Amino acid sequence: MSTAERLVEKLAEKGLTCATAESCTGGGVGSAITGVSGSSAVFWGGVISYDNSVKRDVLGVPEEVLDAKGAVSSECAAAMAAGVRRLMKTDLAVSITGIAGPGGGSAEKPVGLVWFGLAAADGVSTEHRIFPGDRAAVRAAAVEHALGLLLSAALEA
Repeated sequence: MSTAERLVEKLAEKGLTCATAESCTGGGVGSAITGVSGSSAVFWGGVISYDNSVKRDVLGVPEEVLDAKGAVSSECAAAMAAGVRRLMKTDLAVSITGIAGPGGGSAEKPVGLVWFGLAAADGVSTEHRIFPGDRAAVRAAAVEHALGLLLSAALEA
């Protein structure tokens, strides 16, 4: 059973809903969830906020965060997750923002760096990973990690 299948099963079992805010994964998490039969009962939708204007204008990421910390940061991931949870009115929400490559990296923010946000009733948490590999590998690993974060939150709810 895939992580997405386990997630949908656990959300349904607990009567929970989720949403996504994705940047570098371009909707991959939402696609994985909606690929599971029965997902319409637990997945309300997602926002692909590839451009900073969408992060700001739709998800409510403060301009100051984007200017001072950048789109690939703990602060941005937290605001994205909180914003999509509020927008979609779900129990849980996950956000993903990172540098999939091959370009765009720096010494401080290397290619493969991905920040995740998880929003729930008790608040928002963030974490980051640096995934190896090419663009496709980074994106696939980020999707799987985000699904795992949602699953862990559902298990703990």
